[in-house]
Amino acid sequence: MLRVLHVDSGREYRGGQDQVRLLARELARDPDVQQYLITRRGSELARRVATAGTPVHEVPWTIGLDPRAWWRLVLLARALRADVIHAHDGHALGIALAARRWLDAQPRMVATRRVVFPVRRRSSLFRADRIVAISAAVETVLVAAGVSPGEISVVPSGIDPDEVRAAAAVPFGIRARLGLSPHAPIAVNVAALEPAKDQTTLVRAAHAARTLRPDLHWVIAGAGDERRTVAAQIGGLGLTDRVHLLGHIAQADALIAESNLLVMSSKEEGLGSVVLHALALGKPVVATRAGGLPEIVPEQCLVPVGDADALAQTVVRALDHPSPFPLPPQFTAAAMARGVLAVYRSLV
Repeated sequence: MLRVLHVDSGREYRGGQDQVRLLARELARDPDVQQYLITRRGSELARRVATAGTPVHEVPWTIGLDPRAWWRLVLLARALRADVIHAHDGHALGIALAARRWLDAQPRMVATRRVVFPVRRRSSLFRADRIVAISAAVETVLVAAGVSPGEISVVPSGIDPDEVRAAAAVPFGIRARLGLSPHAPIAVNVAALEPAKDQTTLVRAAHAARTLRPDLHWVIAGAGDERRTVAAQIGGLGLTDRVHLLGHIAQADALIAESNLLVMSSKEEGLGSVVLHALALGKPVVATRAGGLPEIVPEQCLVPVGDADALAQTVVRALDHPSPFPLPPQFTAAAMARGVLAVYRSLV
């Protein structure tokens, strides 16, 4: 029996947390795996994982390295006699490494890295037994920081295509909500409003595309600190009738399904799991060459980072000649779980 203890700080429910949910769900199918999740009390991650049947231990976790979370982790790891502690974010890894020093049996430490941000010289990642990188782009950043390639396993994020399609079957009604005609073309961006996602380049692309496709509407679904900046840019360029800020929405799959294509304007992207959702829904994707996006998106649908004109032209071309490509099999939740389980077994 392989005993696995997942740790996630659960501050928000975003793509990384959904990967934890899917991993726990897939591993639960294996009778030789016993697993628990430690996460923030009352978090959306705790609710969803518990609903799927994986035991969840909710803890007080109000600051990054909360000593209450650390102590609960020590107690649970002792009781479970964990073989592997899998930390799914930076705060989780810090807590897990501190807890391991208090354990008689020394579980192997696995850390997932989902971003292509530079790694700090004193990062706790250097103390993990194995780092799971969600893309080759993430692996490249880790190696550049000094992590040995032998300590990295590339396991791409994955989705459940059937789950995505079922979620998309519930109508969102985006054109009616915006007062558009039933056939108005829509390019949608689903991402947090933060500098790495670079929605300012997307807005400039919308301005450049106005003469190419005057009927094209751009929808941005996401929340974040950049909302005020992006809204001001939309107003300054006279695009309030063409670029629509929705904020965070729960029905992202339905919104993608009702749009003509997905567009990603990111400066930095670990992989881009929302792209996988669009592929599962048969939607074309246009993206920058940021991070792991070229590992999913074909070259003809990629543009340089920050190039608004190229983004506008490629979006319009994709609208005029849509050519969606299928979801590659290595990007399913089942494949992701098999890859992670292989990492666990290689360590124990």
